[in-house]
Amino acid sequence: MEGSRRRESRLRERLGCVSRGILGLTLAAGIAGAAPLRVATYNVENYGPADRLTEAGFRQDYPKPESEKQALRTVIRGLDADVLVLQEMGPRPYLEELQRDLRKEGTNYAHAVLARALDADRHLALLSRLPLQGVVTHTDLEFAYLGGKETVKRGLLEATVGTPEGAVTVFAVHLKSRYTDRADDPLSAVRRAAEATAVRDRVLRRFPRPAEARFLILGDCNDYRGSRPVAALQKRGRTEICLLLPAADSRGEVWTHFFRREETYSRVDLIFVSPGLQDSVQGGVARIFDGAGVRGASDHRPVFVVLDPKR
Repeated sequence: MEGSRRRESRLRERLGCVSRGILGLTLAAGIAGAAPLRVATYNVENYGPADRLTEAGFRQDYPKPESEKQALRTVIRGLDADVLVLQEMGPRPYLEELQRDLRKEGTNYAHAVLARALDADRHLALLSRLPLQGVVTHTDLEFAYLGGKETVKRGLLEATVGTPEGAVTVFAVHLKSRYTDRADDPLSAVRRAAEATAVRDRVLRRFPRPAEARFLILGDCNDYRGSRPVAALQKRGRTEICLLLPAADSRGEVWTHFFRREETYSRVDLIFVSPGLQDSVQGGVARIFDGAGVRGASDHRPVFVVLDPKR
């Protein structure tokens, strides 16, 4: 009887060692196999009714041409982002159309969000392969403007995704364009700076200690590195809120927007990273996508960043 008990005890010990070994290997494989997170921003140029110059002449409230939609889907497939922020998306049926057409072609974004703000025609939106832990559309960002009060026109879209290293929060922006009828604010420079300041203050309210936080701010800022809006997003006083990532395409070119009327190129689509997330950025840079379809899809090129696990 005693010998039988000893044999059973040794067997249990061996099984325990095997189980612990399997568990350890499983955990190690899970950590080693944790995939990088690719987050992108893309201005899709009026994916909805808009005034357009077509082959048949000028048309009002005309849909985005099918050739441009096809090119856009080609870009999105090549971009292969896990989380994709969009600017200039039309109302919800247009986002659902894009989501549905991508799925038919083998690219499935199970989660879609549309931000509804003051701009009824051009929305911020987000497509994600990963479940979203939380989504907020901030439509109450007010600021003083030339003796009055205004609100950030397209709002601020906030979405959080889970990763093995912890949650990552994405703040999507689309600041005021240069088009304006106000002679006292040519090119809307004052308004854009005020919008950026309102966005920054909301981000700082959500994450009072950016050095410990894991977030990105990304989108079409309609302004350049060194401008007041871009500077406002990065710091408040001595507090560093986020860092602007350098970006270039496969040829070293840095433009993200082509202004057809003036035949000029600029970099206005930007990605900022919080100090607490900076070490996770693969290569310390963002990248501008220059693959198939970019010329025919939009007047912008997408920008993406890859976040590496366990860095």
